[in-house]
Amino acid sequence: MSRILIIEDESASRSNLKEILENQGYQVELTNSVQSAVEDYPLPAFELIITDLRLPDQPGTDIIRLAQGVPVLVMTSYASLRSAVEAMKLGAVDYIAKPFDEVDIVEIVTNILDQARVIKPSEAPKSNSLESIIYGRCQAMRKVFKLIQKVAPTEATVLIQGETGTGKELAARAIHNLSKRSKQPYICVNCAAIPESLIESELFGHEKGAFTGAVSARNGLIEAADGGSLFLDEIGELPLEAQARLLRVLQEGEIRRVGSTQSRKVNVRLIAATHRNLRARARRGEFREDLYYRLNVVQVKLPPLRERGNDIIGLCETLLDKLRVKLGRDQLRLDAEALKSIQAYDWPGNVRELENALERGAILCDRDLITKELLDIETEVDDINIPQGLITPNSPPSMPRHQTNKTLTMEGYFQQFVLENQSHMSETELAKKLGISRKSLWERRQKLGIPRKKSS
Repeated sequence: MSRILIIEDESASRSNLKEILENQGYQVELTNSVQSAVEDYPLPAFELIITDLRLPDQPGTDIIRLAQGVPVLVMTSYASLRSAVEAMKLGAVDYIAKPFDEVDIVEIVTNILDQARVIKPSEAPKSNSLESIIYGRCQAMRKVFKLIQKVAPTEATVLIQGETGTGKELAARAIHNLSKRSKQPYICVNCAAIPESLIESELFGHEKGAFTGAVSARNGLIEAADGGSLFLDEIGELPLEAQARLLRVLQEGEIRRVGSTQSRKVNVRLIAATHRNLRARARRGEFREDLYYRLNVVQVKLPPLRERGNDIIGLCETLLDKLRVKLGRDQLRLDAEALKSIQAYDWPGNVRELENALERGAILCDRDLITKELLDIETEVDDINIPQGLITPNSPPSMPRHQTNKTLTMEGYFQQFVLENQSHMSETELAKKLGISRKSLWERRQKLGIPRKKSS
């Protein structure tokens, strides 16, 4: 049974949250200040600490440095961009604005505790941990982490799918680092970057005289990965003839160099990645169907950045930390308008595009302050889309826009559906029924001026 400590000075809120969590089977302790928490309880005995941001004696975030590694969830009625960023900088595992739905707080707590069980600093060296390679605290990324943890120790072939820039290569490296082959070679090959005429020679090697220019025998990249892992990025670009050769590697565990009649045994774990729909390509005859089924033993799907909610705040801080070290500028930071623009933008290039935008801003900025203009991203700040936890509750919503057309538009349908169902459905359920993320739900609420119904 997981133990949770709640630090909250309002007795009604404290009791209500205690009842919600105890109904889920958690053991809950209560206190009203950071000082009493430290004096009355051994903090490492808890799996999670939930604290209000504003407490009578000192800020609730002070418990983060005293918690000795215990995850801390920060809640507040005074949600703001600045407090969200500061809480994340100090090490809060998540951030939620009050009032919140019972379903929402239970989901967040469950996810935090599940993630804590998946990987703890004491269980694995930092260099091999998932969090040292990939940042992610949203539910979608936690599911990815769980899957990687399960599949990494096995010998299963893994197919990683995701849009450009979502971190497919990082996921592949994490699988290798957490596998039994971690001390063996890890070879990364971008299939789209090798000319079609050379790809077979590069992958499988060649014998002397196999073709013009082959003045000596050469090992291929698959042989170089023998005993370790081979990561084939953009495998959807692999020519059909090379696909047939690769299938033999997977089926028989052997290769034949170009120009050779002899096969060689290899022991390679294959990890592949693509942004394409391989199943559809196989149906069209553009990809071998038998190879697709060999590759698709375990599939890891990486979510795009626009579906990762408040992860973008943590990603900004992680990437800025790297830039501070790289550029030797310890005070490098984003201004409020730049952070709003980052939150509002869809990031079609995902994490890679975010990283490039921040680096560009860091190089061009004065006084170590990255402004919105330096990011060079196109977004309407006046129509800012901020996730639930970052909206200031005191900001009055605009009046709903009336539909003038007799035919109901998509916006009209959205508005009607939300107004009719929000009294008996949580935000998570509304988003699921509409087929969108919670972030998109909140963006559209803000755009259409639909206030969120407070839970009783």
